[in-house]
Amino acid sequence: MRRARMLVPKDWDVGHYHVISRIVDKQRLLGPNEKRHFISFMREYEAFCGVQVLTFTVMANHFHLLLAVPRRPDLLPTAEEVLTKLSQLTVHQDLDRMRAEIDGFRQRGDADGEKQWLERQYRRMWSLSAYMKALKQRFSQWYNSKMDREGTLWEDRFKSVLVEGTGHILAIIAAYIDLNPIRAGIVSDPKDYPWSGYGEAMGGNDRAREGLREVVRAVNRGKE
Repeated sequence: MRRARMLVPKDWDVGHYHVISRIVDKQRLLGPNEKRHFISFMREYEAFCGVQVLTFTVMANHFHLLLAVPRRPDLLPTAEEVLTKLSQLTVHQDLDRMRAEIDGFRQRGDADGEKQWLERQYRRMWSLSAYMKALKQRFSQWYNSKMDREGTLWEDRFKSVLVEGTGHILAIIAAYIDLNPIRAGIVSDPKDYPWSGYGEAMGGNDRAREGLREVVRAVNRGKE
């Protein structure tokens, strides 16, 4: 029997999670090109789902993510704002059909229909499980198409650990993730591993730098 995931209470503003997932049979399938695509999809769904990647490392047969997952906001995006978010996903979206659905609801005065459509989209946002499902499925589709293969790519479901969001705990987990390439003997300095949050930040990536700044802010919050 699968154990239920440890999730933050619904009244918390944000939950922090260390997430790990491995390639099936621990095969070393992720080379430089695959890592680049994984990170691209990671950032793409980070923006759509409304989560924040604080740091990460993509290795040859697994990845680590440190995520901040906010609770659903009180002020939710409109249908037009959701459609804009959907248009920014590289996976095919039938936006014309979706726009026609929204127009149809409004022409018929079907406020409940539009509300239900929006709720289906909201369930894809501000959720650890929804983010991980979207990311892993999108990468699997890309990889299987590229390699002309079928079947599962990932080993079972992802593992997640709820992390304290203040004090040094978050910083310790971030360092553990960013030091993976050193422990594996790949590089001697984490800045030299480009497929990680620290490596990206040292290379000037703004989103990676903001993720690490949030880790520093968490340390400072613990001192208050």
